[in-house]
Amino acid sequence: MLVNSDYLLKDALKLGYAVPAYNINNLEWAKFILEACQEDKSPVILAATPSAITYFGGYKVVYSVVSSLIDCLNISIPVVLHLDHAENYEECKEAIDCGFTSVMINNSGNIENSILVTNKVIKYAKEKNVSVEAEIENILDGKEEGENYTNIEDAYNFVSRTNVDSFAPSIGNKHGFYGRQPNLNFELLGAICKETKVPLVLHGASFIDDNKIRTAIFCGISKININTDLQDAWSCSVRKFLDSDKSVCDPRLIIKSGEHALKRRIHYLNNLFGSKNRAN
Repeated sequence: MLVNSDYLLKDALKLGYAVPAYNINNLEWAKFILEACQEDKSPVILAATPSAITYFGGYKVVYSVVSSLIDCLNISIPVVLHLDHAENYEECKEAIDCGFTSVMINNSGNIENSILVTNKVIKYAKEKNVSVEAEIENILDGKEEGENYTNIEDAYNFVSRTNVDSFAPSIGNKHGFYGRQPNLNFELLGAICKETKVPLVLHGASFIDDNKIRTAIFCGISKININTDLQDAWSCSVRKFLDSDKSVCDPRLIIKSGEHALKRRIHYLNNLFGSKNRAN
């Protein structure tokens, strides 16, 4: 069933686990993720970026695919359909109007402008029972060097003036592949959790050491975003399959050849995050 993320993340914060947010890149990935999480009885957030939504064919297509899969596969776990990294109000509004149950506004830069835009998104979202996530610092991409850290006072100021449902701090994490294990600032993370008192989100969590993931959850992370990790597992399996049979050309067989590796990784992460058997 499609729900917003508000109750799930509050429950995760209270009980000390994290809800997985897996990016969906096509129909098959959405199907594989739903099936794996249903097997684990894990709540799940299906995240789609604006670029992925364009690839699908639009917001309505993504909503129709996900809602139809939930119905046809008899999915009974809580499922959130989440717009990931929207850059403006218009993208959030379109997602909400098309049935998404959660949106993230990524309006970094001037904090006063970020507060203004986020409040506009929240006002519209709350009328539709949609949850809102936000970040105020650009979380770096894997190709970028250096470490970026959210200011505690800025985090408190932003959250207190928006009442956003969840907040994504930058604590040394970044999207994509890491050249080395990131230097995550857990002291900062704990302080932000204490000051803001809202569920926190860890972006760029692929390939982070398991102990660091556990520590992040202990310090207040209630939602963990995963994309590159699953892409790596799936693509390695597909490459091996194609190398084993040069004659294969059926796209269904090619895409499905990564299913087992993808699901195996999801099962591992659900267990690591503590979300397994949390679905009510």
